[in-house]
Amino acid sequence: MTQSGDANGKKRAARVAVVAAGVVSPLGFGLSETLDALRKARDCVTPVTRFSVTQCRCKTAGQVPDDRLLNKKRDTRAQRLHRASHMMIEALGEALAYEPQLKPELLVIGTTSGGMSYGEDYYRSLHRHRSLRHAPAWIANYPAQKPLIDAQEAFGISAPCQVIANACASGTNAIGHAFECVRSGRYQRVLTGGYDALSELVFVGFDSLQASTPEKCRPFDRHRTGMVLGEGAAILALENLDSAHARGARILAEITGYGVSTDNFHLTQPDPSGVGPRRAMERAIESTGTEALRLDYINAHGTATELNDAAEGKAISELFDGVPVSSTKSMMGHSLGAAGAVEAVVCLLALRHQFLPANINFRAPDEALDLNIVGNEARPAPLRTVMSNSFGFGGTNASIVMHKFET
Repeated sequence: MTQSGDANGKKRAARVAVVAAGVVSPLGFGLSETLDALRKARDCVTPVTRFSVTQCRCKTAGQVPDDRLLNKKRDTRAQRLHRASHMMIEALGEALAYEPQLKPELLVIGTTSGGMSYGEDYYRSLHRHRSLRHAPAWIANYPAQKPLIDAQEAFGISAPCQVIANACASGTNAIGHAFECVRSGRYQRVLTGGYDALSELVFVGFDSLQASTPEKCRPFDRHRTGMVLGEGAAILALENLDSAHARGARILAEITGYGVSTDNFHLTQPDPSGVGPRRAMERAIESTGTEALRLDYINAHGTATELNDAAEGKAISELFDGVPVSSTKSMMGHSLGAAGAVEAVVCLLALRHQFLPANINFRAPDEALDLNIVGNEARPAPLRTVMSNSFGFGGTNASIVMHKFET
C-alpha cells in the first residue's frame, strides 16, 4: 500500500500511526511503570553509583538500575553486552510484545555515545599499560550501531538500520526521519527511537562545562542552576495508517508533523533570540498541513540551564498563548540521544491517558519567560495534539507533533 490520491489524481501524504512502543528509563521498565511515575511526578534522579564523582560538582543522575537491567541476563554472550544493548533489547522487546505481527522494513535510531564506557576502559588500559585481555569485547561494543544490532539479533530482525547522531536532537531526528519515510509512501513499517547509556566521560564533560547542577534540576525555574544527565532507550513502531487499519492493528496515536532547524550560532550555546527552536516548531506545525493548529501540551527540551531554557521559553511564548509546558527531564535527567525518544513515549502516554506530565522541583517562575508551566504535579486535561522538542549542541533543533487517534 502506498500513497493515495485526491480527486485531482495528486498524491497525498500517507498518515502515520504509532502502533506499538517500548521504553526503559529512570522512570521505570515499560509503559506501565513509566505511566505510574509520571502520574505521581516521581523524582527518579539519584546519587551516581556507577563511577566516582568525588571531584565533580554534580553528584546525581537519572540511572537505570543494574540489578534489574543486567542480573536476569544469564548466558555468557548477554553478559558481554554493553548496558546500552540491554536497554535497547528491553525497549524493543516491549514494543514487539505489544505488536508481534509487525515486520519492520527499516530501523532508524538516534544516539550520541554508543558503548562509550567500553571505549573508556580500552584507552585507560592503553595509557596505564594494563592488560588488554578484554580489548576485543571493549572494541566490539564501542560503535554506536552495536546496541541496535544486538537488539535486532535478539528478536531475529534483519531489516536495514540507520543511526542518527545529531547531539541531543538525535532521538527526535530519528523519529522525524522515520515519520517522513512512512509518510512518503516509501515504507509501510519503520521502527524508530533512541538510546544512550550514562558514561563517565560524558558526565565529567558536562560537569567541566559547569552545565550540570549540584542541586535539583529545575527547568524554567527562576533559580535554575543546570541539568542532570540521564539514560534510557525507547522504541516506537510507526506504520502507514491505512495499512494498520487494514490488518486490524491497535493504533496508539498519530504522528502528524516534524520540523528541524539549525542555529549555527555557537558550539554549545543556543541563539538567545530563540530563532532556532522557533523555526523547528513552526516547521513542525506547517508539516501537519493544518492551518490553525491548536496545541494542548508541549513537552519541552527544558534542560534547566540558564541559556537553553531562556531561548526555548522565548520561542514558545512567541508562538503559543498559554499552552501548558513541562520538562520531564526534571524527573529523569537528560538522556541525550535517547531524550527525544523517551519524551515521545511520555507524550504518547499523556495522549492515551489524558493528563499533563509535571515539571517537578518548580518553585518560582522566571519573570522573563511568559510560560504556563505544569508545576510539580501531573493533572488531568483533555489532550488532542501535543508537541515534543529536542534541541542540542551546535544549534540542532527538532520538534514533532503527535495527535490523539480518533476513529
